Order: sequence, then C-alpha cells, then structure tokens
Amino acid sequence: MKIKLNWKIWFWIIIVIFSLLAIFGNPLKLFQEGVVIISVIPNSTAFEQGLRQGQIIIQVDEQKITNIDDFSNALQGKYPSEENIKTIFKTKDSEIIWYSQEAPDITVSEIPKTNLKTGLDLAGGSRARIQAKDKKLTTSEAKDLAEVIENRFNIYGISDVRVTPVRDLFGDNFVNIEIAGATPKDLEKLISEQGKFEANIGNETVFVGGEKDIASVCKNDATCAGIQSCQESESGHFCNFRFVIYLSEEAAKKHAKVTEDLEIDIDNPEYLSEKLELFLDDTLVNSLFISKGLQGQVTTQIAISGSESGETQEEAYNAAKEEMHNLQTILITGSLPYELEIVKLDTISPVLGKDFIKSIFLAALAAIVAVAIVIFFRYKKFKSSIALLAISASEIVIILGIASFIDWNLDLPSIAGIIASIGTGIDSQIIILDEAKQSKFLSIKQKMKRALSIILGAYFTALVALIPLLWAGAGLLKGFAITTIIGITIGVLITRPAFAEMVKKIEKD
Repeated sequence: MKIKLNWKIWFWIIIVIFSLLAIFGNPLKLFQEGVVIISVIPNSTAFEQGLRQGQIIIQVDEQKITNIDDFSNALQGKYPSEENIKTIFKTKDSEIIWYSQEAPDITVSEIPKTNLKTGLDLAGGSRARIQAKDKKLTTSEAKDLAEVIENRFNIYGISDVRVTPVRDLFGDNFVNIEIAGATPKDLEKLISEQGKFEANIGNETVFVGGEKDIASVCKNDATCAGIQSCQESESGHFCNFRFVIYLSEEAAKKHAKVTEDLEIDIDNPEYLSEKLELFLDDTLVNSLFISKGLQGQVTTQIAISGSESGETQEEAYNAAKEEMHNLQTILITGSLPYELEIVKLDTISPVLGKDFIKSIFLAALAAIVAVAIVIFFRYKKFKSSIALLAISASEIVIILGIASFIDWNLDLPSIAGIIASIGTGIDSQIIILDEAKQSKFLSIKQKMKRALSIILGAYFTALVALIPLLWAGAGLLKGFAITTIIGITIGVLITRPAFAEMVKKIEKD
C-alpha cells in the first residue's frame, strides 16, 4: 500500500519517534552492565570514601558486576570477622578502596534500561496517608507540610520517596507518602518522629528552626540568596552558595553572647574558632564557618554559606542549589509544624514487578491483534486492520513517552488507564471505519468529518467524567485519571486524524 503522507500522518510519525526517544533515551543503556547506587547515607563512612548516589559499580575486587546477584555474591561472606577487609569498588569513572569490617552502607539496584518510572504497586514498598492531628489542613498548609516531610526524608538519605499533597472529594487535604523498599513499621517510625532542628556553637544551642528563633529566610531573591561561584578542583568541580537568615532579637542576643568568647581560627583567620553546626533530630547535617565580624555582635542578619561538589560544573551547581534549598526549608520549618496521625498505612507488594508489566502489555498487544483480526473479517480489508494495529500500538508508545517526559510513576491505576484509553481508541477507530462504509451520497471527506465530530463529542464526555477522579480517594485514582486523559487526548489530537487520513486513502484506492 502506497500512502501519501500528508501532514497529519507525518505529525503522528514524528510524535511516535520523539516518544521512543523519551522512553529509551540513550540506546547504549540497553547494553549497560553493573548496578547503580540509589542511596548513600549522608556523612556516613561510605559517603566520605567517595561512594555517591547515581554511581554505577561495574566491578568489586576482581569480580565483574553485571546485576544485583553478582553484587550480592561478591560481598556475601567477605566480612566474617571484626578485622578490616580491603575491598575495591570500581565504577565507570573511578576506583574506590574500601577498608572496613563491614560492607558499605549503600543501596543498589539494577540499571534502568528505560526512562520509565514505576510506582510502588510494581516496585514494592510502603504507602501512608497522613493528616494533621486535631486540625484540618488548607491546601497551602498541606503543600508546605509535604515539602517539609520530603526534605526530612532527603536528610535521612532516603531517595526513592514520593510525597504529594492530595485532596479528596469532600475537600479534606492529606499528604500521601510512598517509599519503595520500606516496611510500614519503618515508615510509621519516620513519620511519628516530629523532628528537631538546632544550631549549635560548641555545646551551646544558639537557635532552633521555626518561627520562634528565625524571623525569615531569604529564598527567592537573588540579592540575598543564590550560587556565588563555581570552581574546578582536583576531583571535579565545586560551587559555593550563600543565603541570608534573619534571627529574632532573642536569638541574636544569644548568638552574640556565645561568640563573644571565641577566638580567631589560626588556620582560617577570617573565621572564628568554632563552627555553626546544624543538627536535625540530633544528626549533624551541616557545619558552617562563622565570620570573625560577627564575634560578640547582636545582629539579626546572618549569612549561611556552604558548597557542594560534582564531577561536572553542572552537577556541582545543581547539588549546591539543592543543598541550599534543603537548608532554607529546615531553617524555616525546623520541626514538623503539626502533630501527625496516619489515616491509612499499607504495604505494597513487589511481587508484581517487571514480569507483571510485561504480561500486561503483552496481553494488551494480543488484544489489539485480536481486534485487528476481527476488523479484517468484518470489513474484509487487510490494510484497515494493519492501520488499526499500528495506530493502537503507537498510542501505547506515545502515552509511555509522555510519562517518561514528565517523570510520571506508572502504577496499577496508571496501567489500567492506558488499557482504558486504548479500548476507547479502538472504539473510535471502529466508528471511523463504520462511517467510511455509510451512505454513498457523501464523500469520504464528509464521512471522516462526521466520524471525527462523534469522536470529539465522546472525548469531552469522557474528559468531564474523568476530572473528579483526580481527587477521588484522596488522589489514589489520580494515576488512572491522568493516563486516561493523556490517552484520549493524544487520540483526538494525533492518532484519530492520522487514522482517518489512512482510511481516506484506503477507501479511495
């Protein structure tokens, strides 16, 4: 069949190509071996030795690492006693010598072959829905609470976490917390600890986080917050950040009293001998220099500075920006602003996993093929069956491409939404085929126009019905609603017009 590719079909082809690029990105990842580090506890020995989140371990000692099993076997039984054991971890870009009595405290996973992200339904973990105890949260308060909680999890070194403010159909606001690889007991413990922020100089507490001691923190003003400079170092690059905080009068007086008796640091004469140490739940999260100009001074304005490093300047810049934002959030909020209670807490089994995803999409493709066969026997046109098959398969690709582009986590409701939108798409394509077989007094162009108007009406009806699902169940059905809306929208804007053009050509031939 020779089809003249007008702009609608070209547009469909281009979108499919871009979707494939969004899903797979660099095709070399399909052949990449090793395991990727997904979590390293800040300030741990592993962190200090150079192990970082995102590094790919390709070799342990002399053993090549291709997957999780290889990594586990390489470390299993290696630390049988209390003697220090030497282990060499080779990554793609460096070699790290580990000398310890136990394995490094890191979490690794398989290298993702695509840019698709799976939710807890497929990856496993725990999920909690929480609310403030004895208080109804406003939308703004729920958003702020979600940011504080997410920041706390980041401080604890938990990377695979998703914290989102949600609202149910009754207008009540909650916060959903999802953590892959954690048990409900672990999650409950993390949530129940309200959090305590302290800034100490020596053994003296100067101020604590929150409104009591901190009047305000400069966040989105370039005149008092931002990345100051980036420089190259022996190991890569590092960037310095700086932002201003404003203390209450009482906290400023206490700061002046504590710094009054400090000496000038001999090695760094521009700073005092003690540092300003920031603690969260008694865990040191940062240690900052104190300018000698602040010694004994009652000042409500203090500049907080620090730096972060990276292999490239862009990585160092992003790391410094993220660390600055984390510190700003901690200083503004300190402890969690409310006593929390868990409305719902459950375990998400990982048994579904990748095999489940493969089974679902194979079943979907099998269903599409079966429909194409039925279409062939119904309309006696092989070309129409092939066109329907191609369009339906492309809708799956486009939906997954958009999910990859917007970093949407695919969970069970999302997959159900994909299947529902494909089913809706097949219905629409049958409408187009039926209209093409109708009255001979109408031109094929008029027939396609009628078909598309019917499809457009059905689209708006479905859209109105799906919008409430964005909030139903406090957001638990959001994945279904989002993917279904994406699916039916790309159908109306991209795939249906392309299919209609194909049918036009087939009928003319």
